[in-house]
Formats: sequence, structure tokens, C-alpha cells
Amino acid sequence: MSETILTLQNVAIYQRESLILSQVNVSINKGEFVYLIGKTGTGKSSFMKTLYGDIPLKEGHGEIVGVDLKKLKEKQIPELRRKLGVVFQDFKLLNDRNIKQNLEFVLKATGWKDKSQMENKIDEVLRKVGMQTKHFKFPYQLSGGEQQRIAIARALLNDPELILADEPTGNLDPQTSVEVMEVLQDINKNGNTILMATHDYALLLKYPSKTLKCDGQKVFEVVQKKTKTES
Repeated sequence: MSETILTLQNVAIYQRESLILSQVNVSINKGEFVYLIGKTGTGKSSFMKTLYGDIPLKEGHGEIVGVDLKKLKEKQIPELRRKLGVVFQDFKLLNDRNIKQNLEFVLKATGWKDKSQMENKIDEVLRKVGMQTKHFKFPYQLSGGEQQRIAIARALLNDPELILADEPTGNLDPQTSVEVMEVLQDINKNGNTILMATHDYALLLKYPSKTLKCDGQKVFEVVQKKTKTES
């Protein structure tokens, strides 16, 4: 039987007092690639923020990578995020240090001590995203697509059980979006589970996969229609 990485049952998601999503029932299994789609303002970001502990879960049952979201205390959030790899739209790289130092910073912050182990891990994740020759560069010396590859490498540092990618191609042109998507596809083929929020429907057509949609305060699975050429 496949292992469940994320389960939400009868979940309601609030931003302060406002109800954003209600009666959310979602499950994601190990190894899946799942899209989360929906217009701006339909709750995609609130959904993602609930999963990585930015918005507390007050109603319903939620479990992610073995962590009960309802019982999650503030001091446990860093531990949860070590089990998750979060990729943001705006990269969130530190401009005052080079790529290697950016990745070292995360490793040190998450308890790594051994210098040679850290170097090996940094080499490994940079290879996975095709950026192994750019470790000495600063973020501002890289293109948007390259910065997002580094952000994906950073998300892989602690071997996460689930990668949450929140609009990872939102700031990129179509060609670069495809390149970043290829990286995510490769990572998924290597066994990483990925949940990706996006409004880039061209990517959905090019790389069809299980799709959840936020609409009318609900989240539901969308069955992608096959085109005539596929059937």
C-alpha cells in the first residue's frame, strides 16, 4: 500500500477571522506530483501556508509528513520545515553571500556541523539542479531561472519527504518556466513527492498530473480532459 504523506480531513482554513477554505479533504501519497491551481485570491497561498505552519490549523484533522498540524506548537515549526522543502516564487536567497554560503547557512541553521558532510551535500543538491559550477556566484549575478534552481537545491538539502513549491515559475518567462519544471520533474522521478501551486496552465498541459483546484472556498480534484489526439 502506498504511504500517505499528507492527509486533510474536513479542514477549514482561516486567515485571522476570515474563512478562506472549508471542508477540505485531500490526500497525497509518497512519490506523487500534484498541482494546486485556482485564480488569485481563491486560497492557494493560505492552503500552502497551513501546510508549512505559517497559518495555524484550528478546524478539522491535518497530518503532514507524520506531523499533526492541529497540535503543532510554534517551537516545533522549524522541525516540521526540515521535513519539508519549501520553494517560493521570489527565491528568498540572501544577496550578501554567494550560493555556497546560502546553502551552508541553511545547513548550519538546521543543525549540520561537519564541514566535509556539508560540502558533499551542497555539491549533491547543486548537481541535481544542474548548477554545480555556479556555487561561487552571488544571487544577483544569476538569472531568475538560475536563482529558482538554487532555491530548489536549497529545498532538497535536508532530504525532505515533501516539497511544497508555491508558484515556483510565477516570476519566470515561459521558456525558463519549462526549464525549472524539467528540474522538478526529474526530482519527482527520483522519488521526491511534490505539491506545486501554480496558475501556469501551459505547464499543466505539457506535464499533466494529479490536479487540485481551489474555487468557491473548496478544494477538489480536477480530472484533466484528454485531447482528441491523446485518446
